[in-house]
Amino acid sequence: MTAAIETEALSRCFGSHRAVDAVSMTVPDRAVYGFLGRNGAGKTTTLKMLLGLIRPSSGSARIAGIDVARDRIGAARKVGALLEAHGFYANLTGRQNLDLTRTLLGLPAAEIERVLEVVEMSEHGRRRVSDYSLGMRQRLGLARAMLGAPPVLVLDEPTNGLDPDGIADMRRFLKDLPARTGATVLLSSHLLGEIEQIATHVGIVHEGRLVLEGELARIKADLATEIALRVDDAGRASAVLRPFDLALSLADDGLTARLNPGDDPDGAVSAMNRALVEAGVAVFAIGARARSLEGIYRQASASTVIPAPQPEFV
Repeated sequence: MTAAIETEALSRCFGSHRAVDAVSMTVPDRAVYGFLGRNGAGKTTTLKMLLGLIRPSSGSARIAGIDVARDRIGAARKVGALLEAHGFYANLTGRQNLDLTRTLLGLPAAEIERVLEVVEMSEHGRRRVSDYSLGMRQRLGLARAMLGAPPVLVLDEPTNGLDPDGIADMRRFLKDLPARTGATVLLSSHLLGEIEQIATHVGIVHEGRLVLEGELARIKADLATEIALRVDDAGRASAVLRPFDLALSLADDGLTARLNPGDDPDGAVSAMNRALVEAGVAVFAIGARARSLEGIYRQASASTVIPAPQPEFV
């Protein structure tokens, strides 16, 4: 699969602070790539370097094969962006706002109708932006980003501030976007549950470094399954299960055991349950569960500098 976005050892320093540290990421063509990280992790700085808004201290970035530093204008023509600040003129209609950008880009007037139809806003184009809901403004921002049909879209927190219905609508729209338009979507967000339902690929950044990247389905398959246990005495249960050589951690109401890759979940559940019962530990519930994106995120972040969010038994 070809790459729509590539960076190589991309870095940015602000004085002595290294906001982005040698990030080498690959966003496949027509992917929905979830770019994840805490506030201050370096996500927005990375996006601004991709868009040519700030220059990297070192390293390189390419959009659709074009080096951003060498040909910023050429790269800019290949990417549409939606950042948090929309910058619309509230007293103008949606169509009039789009027409300003369309004129600057030298595009035909028909582009306005095309993008409004794509974002399902055709019937609202003649309304003033001051009358738009936040969700409608987000869609108008997407429409502006898609003027000229750029092959790459960079979206920073597109569901920020939306109500549950607005988030669900945006989720559906973004998930279908590559199939409908052929565009690649780089999506920055802190809503892990939403990203898990949308993204085909993810990249996790922590303290400026890319700590995990890949196809989401493959990452989930490669990472170990967890077994959740509810018991009457977590301390005794951890001692009984210590010979199983599993990573055990305290959960809200019991224990979580992380299996090793390749372990048989059903066999492990049966063996662990038998050992606990024979040792006199009351088992209220036990079962295997697939790793969630939140669990993957926590593990990837904890494997660098952050301490594990829950204490582990050794």
